[in-house]
Amino acid sequence: MAQNSLHESFMYSLLNYSDPSHPITPSAIHTPDTLEFFSVLQSHIRNLRFDTPQTPKPLLIITPTHVSHVRAAVLAAQKHNLRMKIRSGGHDYEGVSYVSESPFLLLDMQNLRAIEIHMASETAWVQAGATIGELYYKISRKSKVHGFPAGVCPSVGVGGHLSGGGYGNMMRKYGLSVDNIVDAQVVDVRGRILDRNSMGEDLFWAIRGGGGASFCVVVAYKINLVPIPETVTVFRVDKTLEQKGTDDVVYRWQEVAPTLDEDLFIRMYLGVVKKKDQTEKTIRASFVGLFLGDSKKLMGLLYNSFPELGLKKSDCIVTSWVKSIFFWDDIPIGTPDDYLLVRKPKKLVHLKRKSDYLKEPIPKDGLRWIFQRLIELEFPMLAFNPYGGRMARIPATATPFPHRGNLAKIQYVLNWDEPGTEAENFYIGLLRKLYHYMTPFVSKNPRESYFNYKDHDLGINGHDDPRTSYEKGREYGIKYFKHNFKRLVE
Repeated sequence: MAQNSLHESFMYSLLNYSDPSHPITPSAIHTPDTLEFFSVLQSHIRNLRFDTPQTPKPLLIITPTHVSHVRAAVLAAQKHNLRMKIRSGGHDYEGVSYVSESPFLLLDMQNLRAIEIHMASETAWVQAGATIGELYYKISRKSKVHGFPAGVCPSVGVGGHLSGGGYGNMMRKYGLSVDNIVDAQVVDVRGRILDRNSMGEDLFWAIRGGGGASFCVVVAYKINLVPIPETVTVFRVDKTLEQKGTDDVVYRWQEVAPTLDEDLFIRMYLGVVKKKDQTEKTIRASFVGLFLGDSKKLMGLLYNSFPELGLKKSDCIVTSWVKSIFFWDDIPIGTPDDYLLVRKPKKLVHLKRKSDYLKEPIPKDGLRWIFQRLIELEFPMLAFNPYGGRMARIPATATPFPHRGNLAKIQYVLNWDEPGTEAENFYIGLLRKLYHYMTPFVSKNPRESYFNYKDHDLGINGHDDPRTSYEKGREYGIKYFKHNFKRLVE
């Protein structure tokens, strides 16, 4: 079918399936011929690797403003055998929510962003197109002693973040975001608008960590708010290899970070910096923490359990929980709270991410070997997120997320500014080398990965041949979901 003819036929179907009481307006339908098409498409592209003239573009973009528009789009796409991509914030690392080699429709949820806070029940309904920054802001306007365990990048969309697992610096206290979801509103493949009761527990299980778009369109989640103190403490301690005992501190972090008080979360970064003389490179280990309490209690706790860190009172910043998000996102902590409503990151870059899981501490000689490999590669960075606490007490089958019992998750981080294929191949090649170097020290059989850190190096299922689709999907599916993969398939 010619493209113009497809557009006309699709829009006819869209209007035909629409609810007359909530009609879809022309402003919600974008084709390449409309003025807004490219601005809408680019408005939530967060990885510049997928914002090039060569990147495949959708045939249509629908920006629904009512759940009935989602239903109409699902039914129309099904009638025309058109693949649907669903985008909330656009932070998926491989551009999966807005790129496809097959002809596709983009259902962009950015206008479905309502947030309703119910303090009497300590719950909230939040639509998929809202950002976690908007959610945090709305919670903070209602209460100074409530929060929600999710990420620290305010512009991440709720839909993708929660459907793939969702974690943040309160996970040792309250688990993942999905562990605090109690209901949802979805549109299934038949166009039915369902909640937890009508969708059933199997589907409700799947959309809390298995990725919503494989099963339905998640329109909104109902979440439990969690209690927090009125003030929290954040800190950062940097150490380089030139400082005596730094390798001991890095080793010790692996032992203690997952066993510390649940109110304390300490992330560890390992990256390359220049020495003071600016002529040679060295490793900097950064320890960034959140404590749900005051600095005096924190100092006493670390003095007894992790004195090697050498935390000083001057390292500590006492602030509100909502202000602590700024600290973690490298935004000045005095910034007005409404900065959380900004939907675009402060800088867009080309990026690649990978992930691993740590089951036992990397020995000191292994750490020193990794330090040297990092110095050789120069640009990649490792971010270690400790588990333990409530993470270890929730069964691996409670949600599709299976990685509960690990010591930590490792994220491989690399950003670059230079455009073009040559630069992309160079930087991604460095990250892949680091991933290879880490093989002896991480989980095996399978080598586990976090689904929200999608990594096409693990495999891609093009759905081109139904006879091989399951086997292709299993190659990477068991790495993301382990024993839960079979239930997700079913």
